[in-house]
Amino acid sequence: MKTTLEELQAFTTVVDTGSITAAAEQLDQTVSGISRALGRLERKLETTLLRRTTRRIAITDEGAAFLGHARAILAAVAQAEEQMAARRRQPAGRLRVNAATPFMLHAIVPLLPAFHLKYPRIRLELDTDDLNIDLLERRTDIAIRIGALQDSTLHARPLASSRIRVLASPAYIERHGQPATIAALTRHVLLGFTQPESLNRWPLRGEHGDEWPIVPTLTASSGETLRQLALQGLGIACLSDFMTQADRRQGRLVQLLEPHTLEVRQPINAVYYRNAQLAARITCFLDFLSERLSLDEELREAAPARGRARKPVTD
Repeated sequence: MKTTLEELQAFTTVVDTGSITAAAEQLDQTVSGISRALGRLERKLETTLLRRTTRRIAITDEGAAFLGHARAILAAVAQAEEQMAARRRQPAGRLRVNAATPFMLHAIVPLLPAFHLKYPRIRLELDTDDLNIDLLERRTDIAIRIGALQDSTLHARPLASSRIRVLASPAYIERHGQPATIAALTRHVLLGFTQPESLNRWPLRGEHGDEWPIVPTLTASSGETLRQLALQGLGIACLSDFMTQADRRQGRLVQLLEPHTLEVRQPINAVYYRNAQLAARITCFLDFLSERLSLDEELREAAPARGRARKPVTD
């Protein structure tokens, strides 16, 4: 049987106060409870720590030798608890965040100066990957997922949503013309994703239904690569607002086929493992990101359950 903190505390308090009764009052316990804790401790150590008579208590040589260890253990625990409380008040430590390259560049990175100003003791470690990763294998605290999630052992926190649009640069339109109908897209250079295939179904309503599956002329695994190709006038792409809002405001990209485009929004979720209480550094990052994304006019229609963990989701 292992010694407990309760037993160590009972022993050191009896020594400090000089009596079991005084120790019981200080620890807000019963006299019999303190006496039993001392008895258990002595049985576990197989030695006598205190000589008790009806008039006084005296510490033995063995008790004096053990007392220093007991005080050191209790002090270490108190220091650890104090450090954890300080972390809750001012979160600290390393925080590993994973996201697809476009979201990292266009949504997270612009917020980091304000985040570091507010939480200077958190050391961010940013990782970009255009495919879903294993959080445990990559030792990741939070991963940002864009699009529908599937059930698994992970928990999700909805952060926002982002609309997708069909876009092209003015230079492309000048050279190739602007398609007036969905069918006219077949005569244009279409930029698509290598995977998943669902990203190559554009939200265009017509006789074919509410989605139009494209046959890409040029494909890439990253939305940021497709954005750059579209900016260079190499084709038409269907991309999310979070990465193209500045381009559209400044006229670098123009929305096409707007009357035929459904308002389809991609959900944006933070996923993480949650076995118990989340570390303060994780919670404050999620709160900060959720608040700042909701203030962005392009992402203002955030998922209604923001702030609450959803069903477990896939990695």
